[in-house]
Formats: sequence, C-alpha cells, structure tokens
Amino acid sequence: MNVIQSLISTGTIAIVSFTSFPVALSETANFDFLARESTQMMAELPASFQPGLNQVIFQSEGERMVGNLYLPASYQSGDKLPVIVVTGAWTTVKEQMPAVYAQRLADRGFATFTFDFRYWGESGGTPRQYESPAAKVQDIKNAVAFLQTLPVIDGEGIGGLGICASAGYMAQAVAEDSSFKSFATVAAWLHDMDSLNALFGEEMVQHRMEIGRAAREQYDRTGKVAYVPAYSQGDRSAAMFGDVSYYASTDRGVTPEWTNLFAVMSWHEWQGFDAMTIAPQITTPTLMVHSDGSALPDNAREFYASLSGEKQLVWTEGQHLDFYDRDPQVATAVDALVNHFQATLPHPTSVQP
Repeated sequence: MNVIQSLISTGTIAIVSFTSFPVALSETANFDFLARESTQMMAELPASFQPGLNQVIFQSEGERMVGNLYLPASYQSGDKLPVIVVTGAWTTVKEQMPAVYAQRLADRGFATFTFDFRYWGESGGTPRQYESPAAKVQDIKNAVAFLQTLPVIDGEGIGGLGICASAGYMAQAVAEDSSFKSFATVAAWLHDMDSLNALFGEEMVQHRMEIGRAAREQYDRTGKVAYVPAYSQGDRSAAMFGDVSYYASTDRGVTPEWTNLFAVMSWHEWQGFDAMTIAPQITTPTLMVHSDGSALPDNAREFYASLSGEKQLVWTEGQHLDFYDRDPQVATAVDALVNHFQATLPHPTSVQP
C-alpha cells in the first residue's frame, strides 16, 4: 500500500470532483549553516559512490527527501564534480522527464541530481500531491545545501535545469541562492496572472482560486484533502485535461512512481506564482531552449529579454510535450545544455592516475 492509498484508507484524504486551485504555504526561514548541519546529520548515503545512479536521502524543512545522484561513467573515487540539479513539470516525480535529462547529461560526462519534492513521490510531507511553488523553491535550495556536503561534488560548481513549470521554481532559487553558477530551462512554463487569464479565461481562473481557498480552509479545519485527477482527458475539473498525451501513456509519463492526483488546495498558490517578475533578478549565466510549440512562447521571449546576466536563447522546433522525452527535441536540448554547462561550470577535479 503506497502513501496515498494508506491516507485514503484511514479517511485522512478524500477524492472529490470539483475544479482544482491552491493557497500559500509559509516556509520556515532557512539559514545556510543550519541547513547544512541538518543535511549532514540526517543524510543517508551509499557506502561508496559509483558511476551510474546513486540513491541518497536528505532533509528539507524536516521532511525525508529521496534523490538520485547520477555520476558519469568516467567517475573515479576521489573525483569532485560539478553537478546539475534537474527538476521537472508540475505534478511529476523524479522518474519522469527529470530522469531523461539527468541520464542524457550523465552520459555526456556530467554529474546530475534529481529528487522528489516534498509531498510527491518517495519524499515525505503532507498533504500529498500538493503543488506548492514556495515549498518547491525551498526544496531546491535545500537540495543544493545537501549536495555541497558530498565528497564527490564540487560545491562551487552548482547548475540548475528547470523543465516546464519547475523552470519558474528553479529561476527563483537561482535568483535567491548564489550557490548557482549556471542556469538553464527547457520548454519553460512561465506564467503570470495575465497569461493565465488569457489562456484559461478569467472566469475559470477565479473559480479555481475560490476552490483552492475553500479546499485549504477545509484541510486546515478537518485535516482532509480534496483531490481531483492530475490528468483526465475528459474531466474538466482535472488539473490537466484534453489531449495531454504524455500523462495518458504508460510508455511515457504514466510511470509506477507517479500518482494521478492533484490537491485542490494547490490552485491558489500555483496560480499566484509569478515567474515573470523573477527574470530581472537573475544575473547567473542562463540558457533557454524553447519553441513556438512550447508553452507560452511570448512569455519565454519576454522572460529571456528581462534576464540581467549573460544569456543564450535556442529557439527550435517541436511541441511542448515532445521536449519531455522525445527526440529530436530532447537531443537538440541536451546538445545545447552540454555546451552551456561546459562553458559556465568548473571542470571536474580528477584523481591523479
């Protein structure tokens, strides 16, 4: 029985059939030295790091977090490598599009790191399936603090790659945490309230805001969580509906680790997250890979124009979902990412033969 099933069986959560939207969740202040003390004390590491996938456990705001550290085939004991933190689309887990890019980049010689955010996948935290930008931004920062304690990682060589909605979360983390030396996005979903209103209509956006607040109030009062499907082709109350084929295919996004639920309380906070205001705060070298077929292309162009540091825009072809797991879109993106991170992250420090 997984976490969701056990919570349903005890009556802690309830599945309802109305439209989804969230409320802000306050985050505890996180001082770097406290974060690093905590991660060193609570981390669970393999007996020795090896080329390939190494599962690790760390802490974020008191919750147990599960991550995968990918080391390249060239890794030898004693090496210290720069690392790229890879995060994926909203409602997803580390085994979906983050794993695709983490593995491809590891195959090209990089150390990469994926993890499940709080409330998702193998990581802890309740309510489950809660899409909280504030929590996800803090989790990224705490993941970086953890990585900087590892003997295999060069703490001065941290890069961030945000795919789809997590591009905005990663952007905020990069803007606020000077540990990041390089930043990249692929098929970035970068919304503000104006673009949501234009995309979904003001009536739907407002309805989701109201439902999100009501669901949050219910959770605070009773401890029960209202859910809708994360994806359903014909259910307009789902977080995603219509032909979003990635989330309907067992060959693509429907992995055993993914739970097709979305906490309705997420809507208020998620819709209120404004990625567009973050761009001017970013001075870190940045690469953006996008296309006219990707989400909100005008916003991507505006975000790019507002960046304050060294930047590169690779405008290519392809539909949004193809950048998750299909070639040639993934291959094109990875080629650009390799060039970018090689130019902006320090070279690995290798042991002498």
